[in-house]
Order: sequence, then structure tokens, then C-alpha cells
Amino acid sequence: MSDLPISTIVGGGAFVTGLIFGAVANRTNFCTMGALSDIVFMGEWKRFRSWMLALAVGLIGSQAMQAAGMIDLGKSIYLQGAIGWAGAIIGGLLFGFGMTMAGGCGNKTLVRLGAGNLKSLVTFLVIALFAYMTLKGFIGLARVQMDGATAISVAGKAANQGIPALLAALGIPAAAAQWLSVGVIGGGLLVFCFKDHEFRESPADIIGGLVIGLLIPAGWWVTGVLGGDEFEPTALASFTFVAPIGDTLQYLMTFTGSTINFGIAAVGGVITGSFLASVSARTFSIEAFTDSSDMGRHLIGAAMMGTGGVLSMGCTIGQGLTGMSTLSVTSLIALASVIFGGVWGLKYMEEGSVGGALKAVFARG
Repeated sequence: MSDLPISTIVGGGAFVTGLIFGAVANRTNFCTMGALSDIVFMGEWKRFRSWMLALAVGLIGSQAMQAAGMIDLGKSIYLQGAIGWAGAIIGGLLFGFGMTMAGGCGNKTLVRLGAGNLKSLVTFLVIALFAYMTLKGFIGLARVQMDGATAISVAGKAANQGIPALLAALGIPAAAAQWLSVGVIGGGLLVFCFKDHEFRESPADIIGGLVIGLLIPAGWWVTGVLGGDEFEPTALASFTFVAPIGDTLQYLMTFTGSTINFGIAAVGGVITGSFLASVSARTFSIEAFTDSSDMGRHLIGAAMMGTGGVLSMGCTIGQGLTGMSTLSVTSLIALASVIFGGVWGLKYMEEGSVGGALKAVFARG
């Protein structure tokens, strides 16, 4: 094992955890867009509670690893740097709206692709294109300039942009600030989930939330512990899917000159896990676009997800679960924006206009 390159060890761990992620998401129908759709169109909250359970479990597990000294979440991209509120809001809204147009978020795209959905193959390619355009290409300069002009620095005020660090800057002891944050957010979410008897009687939703949630600290363990090589340390990371989809496409095109990383291996694992789950359940089915308007919606949605996911530094999994597990303020802003954008997009499907959909969102209150 010690003779293997650290990238191979981390890639193997990422593939295995991704395999579990894809299989469980496929079999339990774990999906952020689907959860919001259930609420908006049917008033059904079980899948949303499953998603919130994953958030709570991921947060509690990750913070426990931090407290035990196993990992240093301060080294993750979610806590480093200033609070990028503008990118989080604009990118979150774009991503949330786009996932409704494309029939699911980045994770769901991979799960559907593994189950034989050719529409998701097209979505995958367009997400990859626009993610790289926003990260390093045509849109990249505007993104950097916007972040530089709008980001709020916490340097000198707090150790990082995490909620516990900001509370500690107000005079609360660091350990108390951490567990106060975990108790209020993580504990509150657990109460929200399990107070509902319909959710308590839904094993698939509970299992989906628990397993997906546990895979977030598992990702930190793969990169932070398995990848904690003294001479060639791996960047601390866990599950996220927009930028890694772009990295995956580049890796496939430049294989001999590229090195696999956690994100690329996780993408492959999710697709493979979903494929194996769908084959074993005999649900694998080739599906294509129904008409040109269906294709157009997926193309627009994928472009919005690729752009928005990079602007907000993550998707529903990257910011919503992984980012939130670090208690990052930017992740909290991004998550709220993605949810709002998703509801806005769902109402657009009903109303037929962006303005009418926005009015309908506020009319729900």
C-alpha cells in the first residue's frame, strides 16, 4: 500500500465512497431538486427531510473529526479566504434555477447517467464546458473581478469564515462556539427531520439521509487521513460535483498527462454505483430527449448549473452538504440561494415567465 502513489490511494478511496454514494442515491431516490419539487407541487416533505438529515449527519460527523484532531477543516476551500457573498447568491440562484430546467442537480445528473439516461450525458458535457469557462476560461476573469470587489474579509477579526470562528471572535471560547453551532444547527435539523411521523416511517428516506450524510466525513477522511502524506499531502476535500465534472472531462481527454484526484474518482464512482444499482434492480433504461424543447431546457439548465456551481463554489452537495459540514458562512448563503433558485425554477415551470414565477414564490408566503 505504501508503494502506491498517494493520488492512487486517494483516488481508490474516492471511487469506493462514490460507488456507495451513487448506489444509495439511485435506490433511495435521494435528490435535492426532487425534494423541492415534492414540496412545491405536492406539499410532501419526506425527501427534503432526508436531505436535511444528510446535512445534519455530515455536519456532526465532520465537526466531531475536527474536534478529535483527525482533520483541519480550516484548510478546506470553504473556510479559507473572504466571505464571497455575491458569488454565493448569484451562483446559487443560477444553479438552483438551472437544476429544475435540467431535471436534477450535478449529483442527480451522474446518478441518472449511470442508470442509462442519455439526456444526462448531454447535461454532463455542458456542465463541464461551462464550469471550466467560469473557472479558468471566458467567464473566469469576470468571476475573479466580482469576487475581489464584493467579498467581505474576516482577516484579523476571526480565524476563518466559519460560524464558530466568528462566534469566538465575539469572545465565546472556541470549543463552546463550535459545539454551540453544532447543537443549534445539527441538533435543530435532527429534530426537524424526526418530529414528522411520516418521515420516521420511511426507511428509504432515513437510510438515504444517513448514508449520504456519513459519506461527507468519509470524504474528509479519505483526503485528510489517507491522503495526509508528509511529503505530498492531498488537498482536503469531500464530495462536490460541478468543478469535478469539468475536471473529469479534461482528465478523459488528457489522460496520459493528468493525475486523478478525489473529485474525478468520486464522479466515476457515483456513475458506476448508480449503474450497478439500476442493473441489479432491473431499472436500467436508455432514455433520450422527447423533443427539441426538452433538449433546449436541459442545455440551458446545464449551462446555468456549470456557471452557477463555480460562482458559488459548489452545488447542492458541494456547498449544501460538504460546505455546510464546515459551518462556513458562504456555504450557508449559497445553500439558501440554491433552495430559493430551485423553488423559483419550479414555479417558472408552472407560470411560464421568470417574473410571474418570482411573484408566485413570494405569494406562497
